[in-house]
Amino acid sequence: MEDTSFMDAALALAKEAAAEGEVPVGCVIVRNGEIVGRGRNRRETAKTALGHAEIEAIADACKNLGGWRLWECTLYVTLEPCPMCAGAIINARLPKVVFGASDDKCGACGSVCDLFSMDFNHHPQVVKGVREEECSKLLTEFFENLRATLRSRPKWKKPT
Repeated sequence: MEDTSFMDAALALAKEAAAEGEVPVGCVIVRNGEIVGRGRNRRETAKTALGHAEIEAIADACKNLGGWRLWECTLYVTLEPCPMCAGAIINARLPKVVFGASDDKCGACGSVCDLFSMDFNHHPQVVKGVREEECSKLLTEFFENLRATLRSRPKWKKPT
């Protein structure tokens, strides 16, 4: 029950990202039943490859808690973490990751690879598929709308 309510908070952040034209991914970090870190995709608005929801949430939680070890926290994210974010999760010592939709193109928690099963010094527990339908639908609708928008844009034509 608790996992779904925190995933709802991550979904709300994902919807904020979508409203700004970002890929709709949201993330919250929870400690003792309280959200201590929030993040959403901002790659386009911030013009950085590091603008992933998990990276932003980890930075926010570290700032709010006053340290880099998040060993008492759980990370909730709407999309399976990529390799960069999985690496940040390992380095932050997060013991548990809960995600909604799997990512067959870049997922590093079992879909493409599983960084958490490799010989690193930290191995987070993974719970997948929480609010999967809602998370997947948000992403699918975003990319369908993006493709429709791109198709409807006037094409540049060389002046004659």
